[in-house]
Amino acid sequence: MISKKLQGTGVALITPFDKQQGIDAAALERLVQHLTQGGVDYLVALGTTAEPPTLSQSEKSEILAQIKRYNTARLPLVVGIGGNSTADVTAQIGQTDFDGVDALLSITPYYNKPPQQGLYEHYKAIAAASPVPVILYNVPSRTGVNLLPETVLRLAKEVPNIAAIKEASGNVAQVAAILRGKPADFAVISGDDGLTVPLISLGAQGLISVVGNAFPAATSAMVKAALQGDFATAAQWQLTLLPITEACFAEGNPVGVKAALSVLGLVQNYLRLPLVPASPALIERIKQCVQALKERTAL
Repeated sequence: MISKKLQGTGVALITPFDKQQGIDAAALERLVQHLTQGGVDYLVALGTTAEPPTLSQSEKSEILAQIKRYNTARLPLVVGIGGNSTADVTAQIGQTDFDGVDALLSITPYYNKPPQQGLYEHYKAIAAASPVPVILYNVPSRTGVNLLPETVLRLAKEVPNIAAIKEASGNVAQVAAILRGKPADFAVISGDDGLTVPLISLGAQGLISVVGNAFPAATSAMVKAALQGDFATAAQWQLTLLPITEACFAEGNPVGVKAALSVLGLVQNYLRLPLVPASPALIERIKQCVQALKERTAL
């Protein structure tokens, strides 16, 4: 069952670039090894943290193939495919090699702001086109549209190939409404690093993390403690990670986490326009956070 594979900590991988703006394959391999050694439970390729609007279809295929190759521990693998044209998304699904892929993560359409019925039909079409289970992805701060609980529950109950939601609305009451009404085999996953422990306390089964790119061991320890019901330990981890979490999102994602990874020596700090590297002030703040985390956790 796919919900069991999505238990625990997933990480939405960044896309490392080199100075020439090409894909840095060596850095991507280091990153996958870093996450594996840090104890994460599954990998998410080509999510919003990977800067997919700036990637060509051939680059996306290359990145997915590289992650499969570097995933020597055979962690479950989720691939992100989304957009604001349903026909384009289903076409991309048809062009994707799903060998070795366990699930598809698809963001709500952005910019055109469809009504709830349009969102329902969009995901119904994606589920029909996908050879693997589909994870809904709700992040209204990025897309301008909110996938409401009643629509999520309708999809969960009426469309067999829809298996989970990554919920990043930042609205705890909204997530609680989904958890209260969902089918038993439908997974609810936190999409907010900073709300992980509260959402797991309500019944979410883990996190798809951004900060986990840089600090997989600490992020995994937080999620594991919460899932085991040790909320005192989980809360300590949540609070310990709070400064780096806030810094990672201070100038947008993946701006902050790429800066943190560059401070750790894992990737070069390059992004593709319209994103730009973190400001000098934020980089200094991140350096201080990284040092403090190392001193407090020995990670």
